[in-house]
This record gives sequence, structure tokens and C-alpha cells, in this order.
Amino acid sequence: MNIRTRIVPIGNSQGVRIPKALLEKSGITGEVSLTIQEGRIVITSIRQPREGWEEEFRKMAEAGDDQMLDDPTSTKFDEEEWVWE
Repeated sequence: MNIRTRIVPIGNSQGVRIPKALLEKSGITGEVSLTIQEGRIVITSIRQPREGWEEEFRKMAEAGDDQMLDDPTSTKFDEEEWVWE
């Protein structure tokens, strides 16, 4: 998708209006990061750490794919250091 637009004044700054269709196709929402790369301004979505994990864990549980891979292994540390109450 190639869209032409103009730089417009926004208060004391300048900006561009990004068409809704372009934003929807990119999946960019909320806070973004702007960087310069080889004469281009690159807009990148800022994802929060662990964003989407809750949904992925839910899907894993529904599929029965959330079980331990190995049985727990008891160690000397478990037997001597921990105080279980």
C-alpha cells in the first residue's frame, strides 16, 4: 500500500495524518517509537513486556499444552534449606 500525504502544521510542530486503513493494516496502535533509518522516519509500535501472554496462556490451557515437560526433581536444597509450613 502506497499512500501520499502532506506534512501539516500541528501546533508548534509538524506532522502527517495517517489514514485509518493504513493503521489498521499495520496493527500499530497507542504509543509508538519514531526512529531515523537511512533518511526515513520509521514508526514502530511500542509493545509492553509480556503483551498478549495472558491470551496465549489461555489458548495453551484450552489445548492441554500447559503441563510440565519433566517431573519435578527433588534436590538437597529442597530437603534441607526450605521450611515448608
